[in-house]
Amino acid sequence: GSEAAGEQGQEEEAEDRLKEHMDNLLDKSAKTRQVALQSLRLAFSSKTLSEFLLERRLMLTDSLEKCLKKGKGEEQALAGTVLTLLCLQMGSGPEGEEVFHSLKPLLISVLTDSTASPSARQSCATALGMCCYIAAADLE
Repeated sequence: GSEAAGEQGQEEEAEDRLKEHMDNLLDKSAKTRQVALQSLRLAFSSKTLSEFLLERRLMLTDSLEKCLKKGKGEEQALAGTVLTLLCLQMGSGPEGEEVFHSLKPLLISVLTDSTASPSARQSCATALGMCCYIAAADLE
């Protein structure tokens, strides 16, 4: 009994940390946003969180959009990577498609922006390709 309660406590603690990282994506400090993106990248790539993310995908998508629009270089590159992982977590259903369609124009914009850093452009190209492969219902 106490082992199950311990596991549940750990899971709640991990979810609280994830919520904090998501909140930090909207911080004024670029460094804080980058640290939050790095933490989310690690979390999304090491554990299946689709249930947790399902109800937070719109907020997270909005935050990633702001990071892609207002961020520079490293922040944009990290946001593209986190977006790819979010798409993977959401899967090929309507939720993944919704995430992809909302950020597709912005990904294309960063990708074709010759003033954006090469790492940001590369990350957005990867995100565009992976999300398209995973979540685009429209064959075009």
